[in-house]
Amino acid sequence: MTKADLVNNISEKLGIDRGDVQATVESFMGEIKNSLENGDNVYLRGFGSFVIKMRAEKTGRNISKNTTIKIPAHNIPSFKPAKVFVESVKSNVQVK
Repeated sequence: MTKADLVNNISEKLGIDRGDVQATVESFMGEIKNSLENGDNVYLRGFGSFVIKMRAEKTGRNISKNTTIKIPAHNIPSFKPAKVFVESVKSNVQVK
């Protein structure tokens, strides 16, 4: 499902103009992004959490040049689904 599909589905289900739904979805995603950029995690009860994870410094290899490189410590965004969400997916998704 793409963002456009999501907007169309919400628009049809709620009877709201597609442009309004698009603006709402864009604003929602922007707020999550801004919160994570400011170092704040986002918790959505029953859905999941958008959290910042710290990756430690590590040594990597450039196999084409046969050299080692240092990858510095850095933060990455991560999504952790809620237990209710995980159980729902486990019990409802059919293996194709």
